[in-house]
Amino acid sequence: MNEICNKCGLPEQLCVCETIAKESQRIKVYTVTKKFQKVSTIIEGLDKREIDVKDVARKLKSEFACGGTVKEGRIELQGDHRPKIKNSLVNLGFQLATIDVR
Repeated sequence: MNEICNKCGLPEQLCVCETIAKESQRIKVYTVTKKFQKVSTIIEGLDKREIDVKDVARKLKSEFACGGTVKEGRIELQGDHRPKIKNSLVNLGFQLATIDVR
């Protein structure tokens, strides 16, 4: 039998909860300098209750061939990926207008 979504009550195949959640997120992307002048790209503003943040982080790490982690609902990627991050997030289903790259 098909699993039923707890949020919308539709079968998992027809569930649109994550799609709607991705369209309503306000995402901020910026860099910070860590120990030994290492730069990290921080992606925050993702609601971890509505979106699988670990899955998004896994896909971004694979695409950029870098290390990273998820801490307190933020995604931290090793290196400066600001020029490419907007297109990658749009390809994952996020709205272009909701992504703020600093």
